[in-house]
Amino acid sequence: MNIESREKLIEIIKLARGSMSQRAFGKLLGVSATAVQMWEKGVKVPDTENLAQIATRAGYTLEELLCCLEGRAVPETSDLTVILRQINHMPLSQVAQIVQAAAARLAAVAESAGDEAKVS
Repeated sequence: MNIESREKLIEIIKLARGSMSQRAFGKLLGVSATAVQMWEKGVKVPDTENLAQIATRAGYTLEELLCCLEGRAVPETSDLTVILRQINHMPLSQVAQIVQAAAARLAAVAESAGDEAKVS
């Protein structure tokens, strides 16, 4: 694996881990915190099973992740698909924050539409 691929993999692992500690992330994947640390330093590469889990948590399919690491074009994926994949793997506390923000945005739009209707 070349240096650029290794750096991209490190970035994706960190994205997948998010705010979790290396220990918590390792426990989730069934590996040690040391293994996660070695991946994030670029010393070792996760096995295929762990790569698949990392890809999913980072919002990629395994195929997309491998394309990315090999420097090939990643199949086109909509932003919405990536966001939905990431939401599926977020802690519920973060999902709750997203829901609150979405509810506030919808309420603002509804209020704005109501104000426009009153003016008409």
